[in-house]
Amino acid sequence: MTALNVLGTMLMPCSYDPLTGFYRDGCCNTDEHDHGTHVICARVTQEFLDFSLSRGNDLVTPRPEYRFAGLKPNNRWCLCALRWKEAYEAGVAPPVVLECTHARALDFVTLKQLQSAG
Repeated sequence: MTALNVLGTMLMPCSYDPLTGFYRDGCCNTDEHDHGTHVICARVTQEFLDFSLSRGNDLVTPRPEYRFAGLKPNNRWCLCALRWKEAYEAGVAPPVVLECTHARALDFVTLKQLQSAG
């Protein structure tokens, strides 16, 4: 079955460079194994990267053992829904790419919240 995005259409790839997604397939696909629910495709900002680091999630340092090159501002990345929501509530949520954000994100945040970020 094809995954849907928050707009109700086919989920589009988020990023191949850097390669993102819980399954490192370029898409914000999810299933029961994805306990972090990495479903929100965002264009990360320095403000968000700093915020994430302050919460103990270093998204900047390369981790080759996880096929992770480290993020730079403007990279697209599949973020955990609850981390994005936390950043939203703190006023530092990065902008969202709606057509690349899995419909499961709507279990955690509203479409209006996703549209208003950044």
